[in-house]
Amino acid sequence: MAAAALVVYAVALAAGGLAVWRRPVYAVYAFVVGLALHNAVMAGLFALGLEGTPLSLIAAWKEVLLAVALARVARDAIAARRLPFRPALVDALALVFAAFVVLYAVLPQSALGGGADATTILYALRHDLACVAAYFLGRSIELPPLRRLVLVTAAAVAVLGVAEMYTVPIDRWEDADVPAYFHEQLGFDHHGPRGLPENFVFNTGDESNLLRRAVSTFLSPLGTAYLLVVALCFWAVRPRDDWPLAAIAAVGLLFTFTRAALLVLAGALLVIAFVQRRWWPVAAAALSLAVAVVWTQVYPSIAPETTWSQADLRYQREQAKKLGVTPGETVALDEPSIRSHLRALGDGAETVLDHPQGFGLGNAGATALRRDVPLKAGESTYTELGVETGLLGALAFIAWCALVLWSLVRARAAGMAAAFAAVLALAVQTDVLGTPWLAFVVWLFAGASLSAALRGGGDGDVHSERVS
Repeated sequence: MAAAALVVYAVALAAGGLAVWRRPVYAVYAFVVGLALHNAVMAGLFALGLEGTPLSLIAAWKEVLLAVALARVARDAIAARRLPFRPALVDALALVFAAFVVLYAVLPQSALGGGADATTILYALRHDLACVAAYFLGRSIELPPLRRLVLVTAAAVAVLGVAEMYTVPIDRWEDADVPAYFHEQLGFDHHGPRGLPENFVFNTGDESNLLRRAVSTFLSPLGTAYLLVVALCFWAVRPRDDWPLAAIAAVGLLFTFTRAALLVLAGALLVIAFVQRRWWPVAAAALSLAVAVVWTQVYPSIAPETTWSQADLRYQREQAKKLGVTPGETVALDEPSIRSHLRALGDGAETVLDHPQGFGLGNAGATALRRDVPLKAGESTYTELGVETGLLGALAFIAWCALVLWSLVRARAAGMAAAFAAVLALAVQTDVLGTPWLAFVVWLFAGASLSAALRGGGDGDVHSERVS
C-alpha cells in the first residue's frame, strides 16, 4: 500500500513540479485550494492505512512546490542578472527575521536552555520560515485575479463544515481514525470527545452539553474560521460582486463559533473603511459585532449537540477533581475564552522577558507539543517566536509584518491590508504560522500586493482590484 501510494504521489508531484517550474504562479492555485483540503486528505490517507514516513513525505507537497517555484524564480533572476522585484526596507526586515531563525537553529540548545532535538528543530525551521519563503515568491511573480477563487474555496469549505455538523455524528470521526491520525501521525495528545481535538466542540463545562462546531476540511474550527475571515476581507472591497459566495462564507464563519475571528473581522472592516475612505465598512463592522454578540446567545439553542463517551467522562472527572471543579461538571479544556488567552499571552510574554536570549527552535507551540519537548510558550505567534528566536527575533518579525501592513495601507490595497491586519491580530492569541493556508497564501499574497503596487507606481486601486 505505502509503496504504491508513494509511486502515485511521486508521479503526481513530478507533474505538478514540472507545471510549477514552467509557470510558478500555478503553485499559488495549488496553495489556495490544496491547503484548504490538506488536513482532510491526509487524515483520509491515514484511514486507508498510509502512515508514518510515507504519509509525512506526501504531506510535504506544499514545501516541494514552494521550493520549485522559488528555484525557477532564482534561475530566471540569475539568467537576467537582476532581481524580479525592486528591493525595499520591508524585504531587508524579512531577511533579518529569517537570519534570526537560521541562527537559532544552529545555536546549541544546551547553551540556551532548550530541549529540542535535531528533528524538532527541522520542524520548527519549516514552521518559522514558510511565511518568509512564500512572501518572497509573492514579491517575485505577478498574480492573476484570484479573489473569486478564494471566495469559491471559502464557500465550499463553509458548506462542507455546516453540513458535516448536522449530518455526521461525532462517532464517525472516531470510526474514520481521525483521533488516531492526530495522535499517531501528528503526535498530539488530545482529550476532546472520542480523543478528538478539544476545539472540535464548544465545552460548556456540563457533562451533557457539548456543542458541535464547523471544522470542515481543516479538521479545525480555527483554521476554517481564519480562511473565511480572509475571504470576507477580499470580498468587502467590492461587495456588489460575488455576494452569494460571501453570504455562504459568513454563515460558515458563524458556525465555527470562533469568537476571536468574528471580533477580528469587525476590525478588518475598519481597516477597509480607513483605506478606502468610505463609511459603509464602519457600519458593517458595527453590524458584525452586534451579530457576534447575538450569536453567542443564539448558538447554544441551534447548534447540534454531542456527548462524552464513558472513557472521556472518566478522564474529565479526574481532571475536574484535580482542579476542584463542581461535581457533575467537566473541565472546559482549551476553552477559547478571553481570560484563558490573556493568561497564556501573559505567561508567554513573561517567559520571553525573563529569558530574552531565547531557548532555540522547537521549544514552543505545536512543534514542541507534538515532539514531547517541554513547552516554553504557546498560543501566541509572537511569544512563541520570542521563545524560539529571542526577544530580538520576535521584534524583527513584528517590525517586518508591521511594515508590510503599513506598505499595503499606503498602496491602498484595502482587501489585502484588511486580511493581513486580521491575521496579525489573530496572531496575538493563536499560532497563525501553524496554519499552512495562512502562512503560505496570505504572506504570498502580501508580497505580490507590494510588488504590484510598486510596479504600478503606487496605484493602490488597480493593485487592490487584482489581488484583493
